[in-house]
Amino acid sequence: MALEALEQGGPTAADNLSIGRGYSVLEVIKAAEKVMVQKVPYRIGPRRPGNPAVLVASAGKAMAELGWQPRYTELEDIIATAWHWHRRRPRGFNG
Repeated sequence: MALEALEQGGPTAADNLSIGRGYSVLEVIKAAEKVMVQKVPYRIGPRRPGNPAVLVASAGKAMAELGWQPRYTELEDIIATAWHWHRRRPRGFNG
């Protein structure tokens, strides 16, 4: 979608891609553990100075300008697609 917009003379832009719902770090860790079927090592500490208590991205701009819609809307599905891609990528590929 973005490439098509550029090819049609649209401006270069940066857009957030999200599902518009936030998760805690612990929720993400627990979902990743479920998907990967293994423990993720972590430790709980105080919030770092300057970090917001809540931060949720909006994909409204990409939706309005490009017609983009998220394909996956559940955290476990999002993590699973990333995990499967990571496991299939060629060794030494860092992109």
